[in-house]
Amino acid sequence: MLILSNRVNAQNDSIKVEVIKVDSTNIKPYVLDPLSPSKAAFYSAVIPGLGQVYNKKYWKVPLVFGGMGLSIYYYAFNNKEYHRYRDAYKDRLAGRQVEGVLAGIDNDRLLRGQRFYQRNRDLSALCIAGVYVLNIIDANVDAHLKQFNVNENLSFSPGIVPSDINYNYAPVLGMSYRF
Repeated sequence: MLILSNRVNAQNDSIKVEVIKVDSTNIKPYVLDPLSPSKAAFYSAVIPGLGQVYNKKYWKVPLVFGGMGLSIYYYAFNNKEYHRYRDAYKDRLAGRQVEGVLAGIDNDRLLRGQRFYQRNRDLSALCIAGVYVLNIIDANVDAHLKQFNVNENLSFSPGIVPSDINYNYAPVLGMSYRF
């Protein structure tokens, strides 16, 4: 059974449509908000971790911030080292004296170090984008799963049954649905 109800908010004259599904066997109503996943994804897109707060999964926020922070830290470190090797190589080609630790390194090693840090910098940028996208996807999926109806009518039960062919016991997973 499906019940639709309209609520009018007197403060801002907005209409909110709530879809209330009633489980016909246990008669337990629950509210289904169809915009909840898109709100969670939008919040996570604006500020990473805010979609997890909206879904009340507070333990995921440090994971999002940790992933973003670590990726940004490695991006900044690799970018700094890339520019240091690149500037040392340019100074060497221009005939200027290279100072510091890089003074004793030949041109080939300066180029290899430059390529190494450039590759790691680009990989760190991909990690930043990946953590950002996973943050949005996680908020969206988690908001969808919050609306999933779980009741006693659907059950999975593991068991061990004998085979009809060779009478050996085998593990099985049974699924039952009661109407």
